[in-house]
Amino acid sequence: MAVFVRRTLQMAVALALATGVSAASAAPAKSSASTPDIPIPDVKYTKFTLKNGLTVLVHEDHKTPVVAVNTWYHVGSKNEKVGKTGFAHLFEHLMFGGSDNFKKTYLSALQGIGATDLNGTTNQDRTNYFQNVPTSMLDYALFAESDRMGHLLGTVDKKTLDLQRGVVQNEKRQGENQPYGVAYELLVTNTYPVGHPYSWTVIGKMEDLDAASMTDVQDWFKTNYGPNNTVLVLSGDITPEVARQKVEQYYGHIPPGPPLAKHEAWIAKRTGTHRTTVQDRVPQSRIYRTWNVPGLNTPEEALLDLAGQVLGGGKTSRLYKRLVYKDQIATSAVGSNDSSEIGGQFDMTLTARPGGDVAKMERAADEELQALMKNGPTEAELRLAKTTILARYTRMIERVGGFGGKSDLLASCQTYTGNPDCYKVYLQRIKDATPASVKKAMNDWLSDGDFVLQVDPYPTGLVAGKPGVDRSKEPALGKPMALKLPEMQKTTLSNGLKVVLAERHDAPVVNFQLLLDSGYASDTQDKPGVASFAMRMLEEGTKTRKSLEIGEAFESMGAQFGASSNLDSGLVYLNTLKATMPQALSLYSDLILNPSFPQNEFERLQKDRLAAIAREKTVPQTMALRVLPSILYGQDHAYAKPFTGTGTEASVQRMTRDDLVKHHATWFKPNNATLLVVGDTTLAEVKPMLEKAFAGWKAGEVPKKVLGKVAAPEKSVVYLVDRPGALQSVIVGAQLATPRNDPDALPLEIVNHLFGGSFNSRINMNLREDKHWSYGVRSMLQPAVGQRPFMSVSPVQTDKTRESMQELVREYRDIAGGKLITAEELKAAVDNNTLGLPGGFETAGQLTNAYTNIVQFGLPDDYYNTYTQKVTALTPAQANTLAARSFTPDRLVWIVVGDMSKVEAGIRSLNIGEVRKIDADGKPVQ
Repeated sequence: MAVFVRRTLQMAVALALATGVSAASAAPAKSSASTPDIPIPDVKYTKFTLKNGLTVLVHEDHKTPVVAVNTWYHVGSKNEKVGKTGFAHLFEHLMFGGSDNFKKTYLSALQGIGATDLNGTTNQDRTNYFQNVPTSMLDYALFAESDRMGHLLGTVDKKTLDLQRGVVQNEKRQGENQPYGVAYELLVTNTYPVGHPYSWTVIGKMEDLDAASMTDVQDWFKTNYGPNNTVLVLSGDITPEVARQKVEQYYGHIPPGPPLAKHEAWIAKRTGTHRTTVQDRVPQSRIYRTWNVPGLNTPEEALLDLAGQVLGGGKTSRLYKRLVYKDQIATSAVGSNDSSEIGGQFDMTLTARPGGDVAKMERAADEELQALMKNGPTEAELRLAKTTILARYTRMIERVGGFGGKSDLLASCQTYTGNPDCYKVYLQRIKDATPASVKKAMNDWLSDGDFVLQVDPYPTGLVAGKPGVDRSKEPALGKPMALKLPEMQKTTLSNGLKVVLAERHDAPVVNFQLLLDSGYASDTQDKPGVASFAMRMLEEGTKTRKSLEIGEAFESMGAQFGASSNLDSGLVYLNTLKATMPQALSLYSDLILNPSFPQNEFERLQKDRLAAIAREKTVPQTMALRVLPSILYGQDHAYAKPFTGTGTEASVQRMTRDDLVKHHATWFKPNNATLLVVGDTTLAEVKPMLEKAFAGWKAGEVPKKVLGKVAAPEKSVVYLVDRPGALQSVIVGAQLATPRNDPDALPLEIVNHLFGGSFNSRINMNLREDKHWSYGVRSMLQPAVGQRPFMSVSPVQTDKTRESMQELVREYRDIAGGKLITAEELKAAVDNNTLGLPGGFETAGQLTNAYTNIVQFGLPDDYYNTYTQKVTALTPAQANTLAARSFTPDRLVWIVVGDMSKVEAGIRSLNIGEVRKIDADGKPVQ
């Protein structure tokens, strides 16, 4: 019972050679002048197929009264799925534990009747079971084999599964515990792309084996172990007539399995060289170098087999002669071609002498490879390689069964090609090969795309020093540190554009952020989405530049551009290198001043916008964010547009290019904007550039946005949005809070942090950590110039919707005074916000975001520099007073998006408030 992978044979050869060979015995052998005329073996067989699909091959060999029974199931690790690896090998083990009518351990039972060459193996492509039995015991063996094919599952219970799972996991540990045991998984995962059928090991992952359930195991057997997916070979002291009678008798009643998918060739040829280095507790460094190449039964297989033999197939090979014998820089140097059903790998494995120069060894091996690829093998080398391979196959016909015997040969060819004689095609290709054809195959497949794994000895003599601190107690914590951000320097251009500069000279990068007083609030009630659409189209063309030209121009300068909107503002962003700042500013200002809003680009993006809205109306959270604003603010408020900014399908459908032109003409005025500059420049340097870039921008009148004051509802209202089949319900609890620049805004952020604004918050610890009803819940205060949305968002499992709402209602009441904020809670929130503050200002982009908040919401210039001082002064009493007047637990707007057939009754039973049903557009549903 074993995982069988061809690479393990290569490793074994490498380890055997690593023991050392005397110089005398290692002398190159002289080859004969011509290739011996070694005939291709001819293993005679009779083939028939049962009605249930079982394919049977019979080979007669009466020299001894023994019959080889060789069963090949065409299923291996490549038939597994990501997350369920190791099943093929695990099932191989389960098949040895007895079956419904053969209630014995197979190994013990078969050994008891004199079976030899008895085992089972699994590789990427197949699982096989084989034994040689005395002719008189054939019925016993066939009964046993057919019983585990057709009558296994009745004996596989959880105890058996757990037992064999443990055995396999110990086999995995044993393999990984061997010298260089780390190599195999690293080779597999680094040479094949994720999802490739060969991208996981045959033995699988520990976590997948742990997760294997009885249902998984039963489904695997029922799918893959039917007779129609099996080849049975009987080789030895038997006639076809007797074989047919016995196979019909023992196997004919077994029903066929389901239709099966078959993997086609997937070579996964790579480009470039990729390298990984790892340490292991070994005495010598080793190099594995691997290329992905064609697999079994391809013309290239034979040619690359010959190349591997010439390069690294023993003492006559080039690698051995150069690295082991002549230069003596390696104790082993092996090359081989390892073929599997849908792809193969060509490998070199080099083991350095202890303490040797690994890089020198690798260079020498590459020199030998390149020389062989340049000139091809000599005639003499090719003769030796052909003779070695032909002799290997000749020796196979001595044995009726076991690894590499005649039954294996027939079973392999039938399983992979449907032609039991396929080995003859392979061997004829070996015979027909020329130095030129071998050279071509090497250059086709070994010129590029190698992966190199270097395994180095783990250093000896590493020891831990004496403890330097008393670890029975933690060190005292430091105090929050106040910030000292760059000064906000201010000036005004001649056209009225306000400029704010924050100098930072540690990197030659400059950020520009234009803030326009517009945003979603500037949209008219009948056409929400215009503001964000207009910003999106800024980069789609100007009077002198087309869309793709703009992108290429920014890229040629190493600059980045972006335009967006939020509730209150339009933002146009530029990040440029100082070296290209003049050119980037010229393009930046062109996009701001001269957008052409091309009709063809408008029509393209209009379709994209409609598709985006349709997507938003299928995502539970965005469904809620689309309908919430008009409910929270009322239909006529400037903020009563979908919080996604995309507008509605109706508004986008009737939107025209002229709407975007009008938005730009109305709101893009220098006296309605502030330009924030952050980075490696000065006012003296940048102001003249800005005067030039924005010289043509003229001031003008701008409409005034009206942000009316909205009162909280008299009592809570629950809105239900049906999403049939939803696996979760999304519960949104919303209310209005004071504007971002209100004196209460900063302490309220801290209170929200402990309520729902962090992982350790009250509502997340309740619904996620304690109840396990959600992956995560949160609450947030969306920044705004006017009253801002204050909401909690809680995705919960459908069957816990009622209970989750009940908990959320309680949490809202608790934060409003039912469960006072403790000093410990407040300190944790304060520490989290103050201690982590300096980490948010490392880059020019982070600093730009901070100053954007200051400019956009009218915060004090020293807001962040005094943040720590203000937050640490907050007391539990102040926090509780603020929470009591800020949270409105009995005057909330609730929106629940979920499968109403399953959750509506439970929600109504809570009696939170009036319940109203609406659709994804916020319209009432009867």
